[in-house]
Formats: sequence, structure tokens, C-alpha cells
Amino acid sequence: MIKLILFINYKFAKNKFFNYLSQNLKSSCLIILLLSSSFIFSQDIITDRPDQTESPNTLNKGALQIESGYLSLKDRENKKSKTRNLAPTNLFRYGLTNIIELRLLAQFENQESDQTKISGISDIELGVKLKILKNENINNEISFLSTIIIPSASNDLSLNSFGISNRMIFSHTLSSKTGLGYNLGYDYLGSGKGNLTYTLAIGTSLTEKLGFFMEPFGEIIDLNNFILNFDSGFTYLLKENFQLDCSYGMGINNKMNFFSLGISWLIKKNKENQ
Repeated sequence: MIKLILFINYKFAKNKFFNYLSQNLKSSCLIILLLSSSFIFSQDIITDRPDQTESPNTLNKGALQIESGYLSLKDRENKKSKTRNLAPTNLFRYGLTNIIELRLLAQFENQESDQTKISGISDIELGVKLKILKNENINNEISFLSTIIIPSASNDLSLNSFGISNRMIFSHTLSSKTGLGYNLGYDYLGSGKGNLTYTLAIGTSLTEKLGFFMEPFGEIIDLNNFILNFDSGFTYLLKENFQLDCSYGMGINNKMNFFSLGISWLIKKNKENQ
């Protein structure tokens, strides 16, 4: 399992492989969507949205989960205004085994600043989540998530170089209705020293279907510039495999705010197709 993570990080340096993958990514996304028609709904849903804290949960083998949403973010630093609208943002999660999950993030982005307006598909992100520990006796879970950013977007929307994001993911059950989760990570986006990232979320069940969370989160840009943000939101379980969400966030020591809406559904492969 650890060899798989090392293998993906090694492949990060192999430009030919990723150039090939970028050219064929649209076909891959289409195949994923077509395959979903042979799946049926099953089991409870646990999502990685709408908070910034990733869940240590990995999907069961053969399960597919799609988390889609809309996000509007405004940044007014240095007397300049910048707006980003992501619609839709789509995270595809697939259970390779019960402890290894494959992930693909694809989103359409619209950026507006004082003088420019650009839109298109953002850089594609491919990831692997690995369950390291699940101990029900002490109510703790630990996972590792590694994501590779492929410069597949147009120049104005792209990093124009490969990036990588790694996170250690932790969660603790505090009571039958309340849980605590936090992430610690490092992102390298093609230049500088990279960014340390952190999140800390507490979530609770208000009713059997309605959940609430709040969290501080942020990063240390280039290992020097400390950024602190805060967000909170709600989730609503329409069915055991179908969830709605909304959230709002803002900068504490910076002039940023965002609003998001989302919908997620879990589908498990029909036993006849397994």
C-alpha cells in the first residue's frame, strides 16, 4: 500500500506519462459517467464536502461516489478584487479496495478581476486515499491522501507546471452525535518553497438528517506567510446515499469570503456486474 503512494509520487516527475494522461482525460471522464449507469444505490454516504477537512473514510470496494457543487469566492487583497466561480466542481471517488480509494477532480472555472475575465476547465487533479488506521475501540481513524495536479487547463487558468498535495487525515469520535477531524499537509504548486496546510473541524448531528460543522483552516504560504480562515455549514441527508450541503467561509487575517452549495450521491456496483 505504501509502495502505491510512493509510486504515484514518483510518477509525478514523469512528464511524458502525464502529457498522455492529459490528452486522454476527457475520454476517461466520459467512461466514468457511462459506467455509473450500471450502478445501484447502496449504503450510507460520507462525503469530503462541504468542509475543508477531508474525511479519513475510504469507499468500499467497487463503490463510486460523485460530489458536485457550486462555489463562489471573492478575494479583495491589495485593493484589487478577484472573483472565482466554480460550477460545476466534480469529485469522482472510486473504491479500488476497502482501504484504497482513487479520486479525480474536474471543475469548470470562471475568473473575473478588475481588468480580465477568463473561463474554462481547471487543471485536473488525480489522487489516492489510503486508510492507515481504523480502531473502533478507541474511535480513531487515520488516512493519507496524495493528489497530483496536472497542468491540463489553458495558460491563464493553469499552474503551468505539475503540482502535488499531500495530507495526513485524522478523526476522533467524541460522542454518538459529535466528531472531530483535522488535516495536516504540504502542497507544492510548481514554485517557491511550498505551503503547509491545516484544518480543524468539529461536526455534530442536529437531527437524524441535519448536520452542522464549523472549522478554522488555512495555510502557511512559502513556509512564511500565515493565513487563517473560518467556515461553517450544514448537510442534509435526503436518503442514506444522497446528501445536500451548503457552507460559508471568510478570511480572518485576509479579505476573502466564499459561499458554496453541493449535492453528493453514493452508488455501489450491482452484484450482477461484479
